[in-house]
Amino acid sequence: MTEMVFGTAPVRAGDPILPRWWRTLDKWSLACVLGLFAIGILLGLAASVPLAEKNNLPRFYYVQRQGLFGGMALVIMLVISMMPPRQIRRIGVMGFAAAFVLILLLPLIGEDHGKGATRWLSIAGISMQPSEFLKPGFVAICAWFMAAAQMVGGPPGRLYSFITAMAVVVLLALQPDFGQASLVLFSWLVMYFVAGAPMVLLLSVMGIAAAGGFFAYGASEHFARRINGFLSPEIDPRTQIGYATKAIQDGGFFGVGVGEGSVKWSLPDAHTDFIIAVAAEEYGTIMVLAVIALYCTIVVRSLLRLLRERDAFTRIAGAGLACAFGVQALINMGVAVRLLPAKGMTLPFVSYGGSSVIASGIAAGMLLALTRTRPQGELGEILRRGR
Repeated sequence: MTEMVFGTAPVRAGDPILPRWWRTLDKWSLACVLGLFAIGILLGLAASVPLAEKNNLPRFYYVQRQGLFGGMALVIMLVISMMPPRQIRRIGVMGFAAAFVLILLLPLIGEDHGKGATRWLSIAGISMQPSEFLKPGFVAICAWFMAAAQMVGGPPGRLYSFITAMAVVVLLALQPDFGQASLVLFSWLVMYFVAGAPMVLLLSVMGIAAAGGFFAYGASEHFARRINGFLSPEIDPRTQIGYATKAIQDGGFFGVGVGEGSVKWSLPDAHTDFIIAVAAEEYGTIMVLAVIALYCTIVVRSLLRLLRERDAFTRIAGAGLACAFGVQALINMGVAVRLLPAKGMTLPFVSYGGSSVIASGIAAGMLLALTRTRPQGELGEILRRGR
C-alpha cells in the first residue's frame, strides 16, 4: 500500500524478476483490472442464470465458465506484464499474423450464431472470435512500424501502418463488424497522433471514414437497420435497446436490489453486450459510476506513465492499447444508454465470453508491461543529468 501511495522504488540491478516486476508495476491499474473482473463475476451470477435455464444447463454454468476463462486471462495477463517491450512487440506481431489469417478464413469456415454477421470460429467445440485477438496485435505491429519510421534511414513505417489499418478495417467491415472496425481505426488514429502525424492527415482519414460510413449505410442492410433504429425517435420496448433503457430507468441511483432485476429474463444478450443494464437495474447508478471510475483510472494512469517514456514503440503502443481499452468500454455503455447505435461489443473483463476476456487479458498484460517503471525511462531525468 505504501508503494501505491508514494510511488514505486527505482529498479535495482540484479533483482529477481518477481520483486523487480512488483516494484515497477502500476499497482493501481492492476487493482482496477481485478476489480472489473470481480464485478463481472458478480453480475454474471444474475445475468447468466436465465440463459442457463433456457438451455437446460446448471444455473451457474456460464458463471463457472467465465471464472475458468477469467482465471486463464489473469494468468496470461500477469505473465505478459513481466515481459520487456521487445518481447511484447514480438508476441504482438505473431498474434496479429495468426488472428489475421483466421479472419481471412471466416468467409469459408466462420459462423454467425444467428446474429447476422460471420464473426466466429468453432475449434474443438469452443467458439472464438478472431477479431478480439486481432486488436492487441494490431496495436503492436502498427506501433512497431511507426517507431521504425522515426529512426534515421528507417522504413516508411507510417505508410505500412496505414495499409495495415485499411486492410483490417475492410476485412472487419465485410463480416460485417463495423464496431470492431471503428475501434481499430480509432486506435490507429491515436497512435498516429502520438507518433507526430499532422492534423491535416488525421482529419483526412476521419473524412474518409465518414464517407465509408455513408457507403456502408447504403450497401449494408445490417448496418442501415442499426442506424435507423438508433435515429428513430421512438424506442420499441420489445427490442434490446428498449429493455435496456427501461432497466436503467427502473434502477435509479441505488437499484432495485440484488437478484430483483427483471431485464435479465428479457434481454438475450444481458450477460454480454448489455450487462451494464443488469448492473444499473439491480445495483443502480452507483455501480455504473464505480465501473466507469475503474476504466478511467486504468486509462488515465497509463497515459500519465507513458508521458515519461522515451522509447517510441513503448509510448505509441501503450497509448493505443490504453485508448482502445477505454473506448471499447465507452462504446458498450454508450449503446446501452442509446448514445450510440448497437455495435455488438463486449465490456472488457465484465461481459461474459471466452474470446473477450482472454483477449482483454492479453491487452491488459501488454499495457501493464509497457507502463512499468524502467531505468532511464524518463526523459526528464536524462535531461537533468545532462546539465
